[in-house]
Amino acid sequence: MAERLKARSMLGELAAEFAGTLILILFGVGVVAQVVAGGFGDHDSIAWAWGLGVTLGVYVAARISGAHLNPAVTIAMAVFKGFEWRKVAPFALAQIAGAFVAALIVRFNYAEVLAKVDPGHTVKTQGVFSTLPGNGVLPVGTWGAFRDQVIGTAILLFLILAVTDVHSTPPLANLAPFIIGLIVVAIGMAWGTNAGYAINPARDLGPRLASFITGYHTAWRDQYGQLYFWVPIVGPIIGGLLGAGLYQLLVGRFLPIAEGPEPGRVPEKDSFENA
Repeated sequence: MAERLKARSMLGELAAEFAGTLILILFGVGVVAQVVAGGFGDHDSIAWAWGLGVTLGVYVAARISGAHLNPAVTIAMAVFKGFEWRKVAPFALAQIAGAFVAALIVRFNYAEVLAKVDPGHTVKTQGVFSTLPGNGVLPVGTWGAFRDQVIGTAILLFLILAVTDVHSTPPLANLAPFIIGLIVVAIGMAWGTNAGYAINPARDLGPRLASFITGYHTAWRDQYGQLYFWVPIVGPIIGGLLGAGLYQLLVGRFLPIAEGPEPGRVPEKDSFENA
């Protein structure tokens, strides 16, 4: 009976990670398709829609799975916050699957517009689905983009741990997902030039695979013809570990241990495993 309940719990967590990531990518990739292919909106609308997508995705999944929605977050939680290692790979696969399905929906919905703007499905619109160095137009190479992904994801994880640390001053009244969304907006506005701020391996790999199987045959490469798909996978994982580690080193270990639940905080499974 206990094993059955554990398996059911795990299935629920994976479903929540799938659903939360799907919502995130529907808004994130959807807004880029609208701006790039449809010509409606600009950089700011992209940044805001990504942030809102994160907020809504976290609200969808937080109570059940902790709403990682990002393999870099899952790995960092396992290293620094006691998240079970046996769940890391399943969580990452569920996140990638959610991103993949969401990108397929966007690809299907914007098929006519994408074909009109870019009949050959080239690097011109590849950035709708996956990131490129310099956003495909600026003179940034592989290692510049890799550096950018390490820094951007380090900022993300540092701030996620700060916002969700129950021993500090986290947002009350279930506002943490909203604040995390604002963090993503801020990263997009300040750190989006060099590599399109993927800061999430699932966010890039799932849509990249979806674009590849639907006609973007150079999806794994950048505009220079170099293999690039690994940059928004490896960079965010390293950056996430760096950011979470720095938070623990500089802030987390100095916080007092609070006794009992915080005033006004509803006991529940908060985002990111009560980081």
